[in-house]
Amino acid sequence: MTRSLPHRLRRWLLAGLASLSPLAGAASYPLPPPAEAVIGEVVALPGERRDTLSDIARRYNVGWDAIRQANPGVDAWMVDRDVAIILPTQYVLPDAPREGVVLNLAEMRVYYYPPAKAGQPREVVTYPASIGRMDWRTPLGATRIVRKTENPVWNPPASIKREHAEKGDFLPDSVPAGDDNPLGRHALYLGHAGYLIHGTNRPYGIGMRVTHGCVRLYPEDVEELFRRVPVGTRVLMLDAPFKAGWKDDVLYVEAHPAFNEEAEPEAHKDISPVRRVVLDAVRGQPHSPIDWTEIELIARQATGVPVATSITRSQAVVGQPPEPQAAATPATGASRPGAGAKAPLRPKTAATTARGTSPPNAGGTKPSASQAATRATTAAPAPKAPKSRS
Repeated sequence: MTRSLPHRLRRWLLAGLASLSPLAGAASYPLPPPAEAVIGEVVALPGERRDTLSDIARRYNVGWDAIRQANPGVDAWMVDRDVAIILPTQYVLPDAPREGVVLNLAEMRVYYYPPAKAGQPREVVTYPASIGRMDWRTPLGATRIVRKTENPVWNPPASIKREHAEKGDFLPDSVPAGDDNPLGRHALYLGHAGYLIHGTNRPYGIGMRVTHGCVRLYPEDVEELFRRVPVGTRVLMLDAPFKAGWKDDVLYVEAHPAFNEEAEPEAHKDISPVRRVVLDAVRGQPHSPIDWTEIELIARQATGVPVATSITRSQAVVGQPPEPQAAATPATGASRPGAGAKAPLRPKTAATTARGTSPPNAGGTKPSASQAATRATTAAPAPKAPKSRS
C-alpha cells in the first residue's frame, strides 16, 4: 500500500499554490545561511494528457516514490490536464556538514555542496536517487570518491550472477559500455569497495529502493555530478527520516515513512527521534512554545514534504524548550502544510524529459527494497577492475 499525502494536506497545498506558473524545478539552489536549512518550494502545475508521472518526475528532478506519494489517486500513466500535480520540491537540508556529497537514504536524495568560489554565493545541488533493496543494503558512513570512469565496464560480482541465474538470467563476466550496461555512461567509485554512484539504462526506477546497494541517478544528473565532483570528494551516507530546519523564522519539520520487510512504507513504531531532531534545531534559539502534539502528527503522517510548524523564532521568548511529554494522541489538522511556495522554481537546463519510459509496474506498486542500511567503515580504494553492484 502506497503511503501518500493526507487528503487535507493535499487540499491545503493546492489552495496555496493554485496561482503558480507551471515552470520546471531546478536542481541548484542558493545555500541558506548557517542558521537556516530549507531550500526550494512545493509547486503545483497542471497536468498534460501526454505525460506520465514518470515523465513529470524526471523533468522536475523528483523521484518515483516521492511523486507518487505526493499525488495519490492520480493516473500514473496518463495525467489529465484538469488534475493539478504537486511537485514535492522543497527540502530541509540534512543535519550534516555542508561539504562534499551527502546522501540521505530515508528520502532517497543526494545533496552536493560545491566548494566556494571567490565572489560567488555558495549553492547546493540536489538529485533524487535509487538505493539498495532490503537484501542489498547501501552502506552508511563516510567515505570518498576514489575514481571516476566514463563509459564504465560492469563486472558483476558472483553474488549478483547467482541471483540472476536463479531466475534464468545468466550474466556474462563483463558487460561492455553501451545501452545495455546498467551502470549507464558515468560511474563514480566509492571507498566502500564495490559501491558506486552511477547512472542507469532504466531511468524510470530512480527514487526507489531497487539497487544492489549502489546509488543510482538519472543519466543527466550523474553526468553533471561526474563533471563537477573531483576525485577525493568526501561522501557521507546517513539515514535521517526526520529533519528540522528554519526558514524565515519558522521551524519546518520533514518526515519520511519507515519501511517494512517488503519495502512498503508504513507508520513509524517509534517517533521519539523526531523530538531530539526538533530540540537540536531550536537549541540556542529564542522560540515560541513547542506543540508536541503537532510535531508527533507530522512524524506519524510522514508525507516527505516539509511542514511549517507553529514554532517561530522570537526575541520575546527566551530559554530552553520544554522537555517532550509522553507520546501524545495524534490530533487532526494541527499542522500547517509546508507551503511557502512564493515563486516557481527555475527550469533545469539539462534535457530532462523522459523519453519512452514508464514506471516499472502499474498502479504504483513497487518491487521489494531495503528499509535500512548497515553501517560500514571506509574501505581501501577499489582495485583497478572491481566487481561492482548495480
